[in-house]
Amino acid sequence: MPNLNVSQTLACTIAAGIALTPTLIGYAAGSDAIFAPGAELKELFNGAHFTEGVSVAPDGTVYFSDITFTDQTDMKAGNIWKHNPETGETTIFRSPSGMSNGTKFDAQGRLVVAEGADFGGRRITRTDMETGKSEIIAGLYNGKPFNSPNDLSIDEQGRIYFTDPRYAGHEPVEQPIFGVYRIDTDGTVHLVVTDAGKPNGVAVSPDQNTLYVISHDNGAMGSFPEEVPMRKGNMALLAYDLSSDGTATFRKTLVDFAPEDGPDGMVVDAEGNLYVAVRDETQKGVHVYTSEGEELAYVETPDKPTNVAFGRGTTSKTLYITAENCLYSIQTTKEGYHLPQK
Repeated sequence: MPNLNVSQTLACTIAAGIALTPTLIGYAAGSDAIFAPGAELKELFNGAHFTEGVSVAPDGTVYFSDITFTDQTDMKAGNIWKHNPETGETTIFRSPSGMSNGTKFDAQGRLVVAEGADFGGRRITRTDMETGKSEIIAGLYNGKPFNSPNDLSIDEQGRIYFTDPRYAGHEPVEQPIFGVYRIDTDGTVHLVVTDAGKPNGVAVSPDQNTLYVISHDNGAMGSFPEEVPMRKGNMALLAYDLSSDGTATFRKTLVDFAPEDGPDGMVVDAEGNLYVAVRDETQKGVHVYTSEGEELAYVETPDKPTNVAFGRGTTSKTLYITAENCLYSIQTTKEGYHLPQK
């Protein structure tokens, strides 16, 4: 979740039922096509303040965060919405949300949430979807609160990787670095990436050998008017070698977006391709890259996107996109990668 300028208007720019034909780069047809022939971008919902952290439950229900920045919404406390792809109905799942941002479902079908700052939880929680009960699985590191947990990913051993930058909130920044952490199955928390700049999106590759991290350093930890100059830092998609013990070592920069705005969140398909939500105004949309950073395709979105997720079951080739106050979908030709269910 990059910083929002206080003067930015949050509104979808296409009406429900109107579709946008994707712009394709590279493999535009044939067996290597990324988007399905005639694929259209469809608006599913437009009633949130700032959508983020989309993920899909084992039953196909789509969950996504609604970040209600308190300096823009008269202290609204954040929501998690759920969307039924069969009926098209979108309803509140949880409010307040702890200012939830990234969400993921683990191998047991539990909802894992990164709760941010701005009167949020600043923690990682896990919810049993059958009982509705939640537990805090990480709230402190070295005895101090996290800065603002942003996004997360889970490996096939059940370890959780999450990013901890700060883009908004009145709370003191108590961790000395914007890092990427790992929560082991025994509950211990480890700082595994310290050289990613201001980490945002994170994803584990299907072969479990790479940790992808997005650096989105907007140069600020709060909201400012558009006319206030700020020096941006690293804007890049980074690849780290991920060892079997969960340690990560920087390998290479896959895509450097500087000096323009970089991406926010991402997801991978079963073949290891990355679907990256790029927020730069000149190329806003979802860009698809190989694991080596070669661009395969691009779909423009009317609004700056924040995150992406693949469906499951009958919607396993549907890509869901959060952008500003909207939820979109588009059909792909690829199966999304999900953790094997236990």
